[in-house]
Amino acid sequence: MPAPLRLKLFENYRFVLYAPFYAAHAIGAYAEEGLDVELLPSPGPGRAEAALATREVDALWMGPIRVMKHHDDNPASPLVAFAEVVCRDPFSLVGGKPFPGFRLAELGRMRFASVSEVPTPWLCLEQDLRDVGVDPGAMPRIAGRTMPENVAALAAGSIDVAQLFEPFVEAAVGGGGYVWYPASARGRTSYTVFVTHRDRLAADPEPFRRMARAIYRTQRWVHTEPPDPLAAAIADYFPALDRAVLSRALARYKEQGVWGHDPVLPEAGFDRLRRALLGSGFLSREVPFADCVDNRLAEEAIARG
Repeated sequence: MPAPLRLKLFENYRFVLYAPFYAAHAIGAYAEEGLDVELLPSPGPGRAEAALATREVDALWMGPIRVMKHHDDNPASPLVAFAEVVCRDPFSLVGGKPFPGFRLAELGRMRFASVSEVPTPWLCLEQDLRDVGVDPGAMPRIAGRTMPENVAALAAGSIDVAQLFEPFVEAAVGGGGYVWYPASARGRTSYTVFVTHRDRLAADPEPFRRMARAIYRTQRWVHTEPPDPLAAAIADYFPALDRAVLSRALARYKEQGVWGHDPVLPEAGFDRLRRALLGSGFLSREVPFADCVDNRLAEEAIARG
């Protein structure tokens, strides 16, 4: 048997959202494709991109927001996304009381706490608000607090609604909260992708071809299996998280369609994110889809089955 091809992969943050990335290791999807993938902790935004550009690492997963920003700042950027895994916004607006008729336009009159840990969810919600005629810049908002702090504030009644993702949505619901608006309902909004160096992809595509096949294998497994086996498979990545909480968080993500069924990144999902980033001023120009994304290996993986 030939020796497996080896790749060094930077993870992003350690989030429940990234369950399919961990499942690929746990179910042996990489090994089945003849890959030995070493998962390494990311040095953080900026430094991870620099390590990829200098070939210190072979691939990483990140939000397309970072790929777009790198191209915006560096028109000759070598970063390219070659497989999508998280295809919808995983954040939700969670209120302290039931509100079945909630509409985004009503958010401006509430005590609302947004996410502070990462930029993408608020930037996307800003666009949702603009789309319904609300100026997010003129809207009262509690910023700068962590999600655990906002879960506690929600339970205490000191805020009306918080922007959260798992497992904090599950923590808030377990404490008596209610999901008012899952951002996944917006539709495709590309959120997390595999990224590599374009020259490396052109010169030596085989490891990345196998990586695309492995993640497609994993995506099919994730969509076939109930939440409990998925939770069991990735539990070692979240040793401090109660297994039942993990399983319920994964179930909610599956219900919301947050994870793609295949690794192709459609231009519509890319464009929805790009529109939000342009609207907020995060991007200075409309970076081209073709500069940031190469779907050929993902399409090959689907054709191969």
